[in-house]
Amino acid sequence: MALEVYLNFNGNCRDAAHFYAKVFGSEVTHLTTFGDMPQHPDYELPEEAKQLVMHARVNVMGSTVMFSDVFPGKPFTLGNNINLTVVSKNEDEVRSAFNKLADGGKITMELQETFWSKCYGQVTDKFGIEWQCSHDGEEVSA
Repeated sequence: MALEVYLNFNGNCRDAAHFYAKVFGSEVTHLTTFGDMPQHPDYELPEEAKQLVMHARVNVMGSTVMFSDVFPGKPFTLGNNINLTVVSKNEDEVRSAFNKLADGGKITMELQETFWSKCYGQVTDKFGIEWQCSHDGEEVSA
């Protein structure tokens, strides 16, 4: 299991990811926009969201740092735009961490299969820390 940092931005994620890659002599190893993801037939993607970054990764001194723009209309507070991500190849570890973090906290996205993980969820713990929990196994096809 690994603990990774996830940074959120308000429309300037692409620039930030490339900036940090340059600072640390690395590269952006993954970048997906909201427009790249499979579209849900019941929810049309707003035009202003299509070029925003849904997920990017940069290796910073041996650690993975992940990046995303907030979705249009979602709250963004400079200074509170960081959360921690539990990543494991063991689905039971992901579920256990999620359930323990949710005790006394608030689930913002139930554990579920997504197109990038067979087990992913989001929770704010009882201390107000935002967490993502994700199974890191075979990619799920949409």
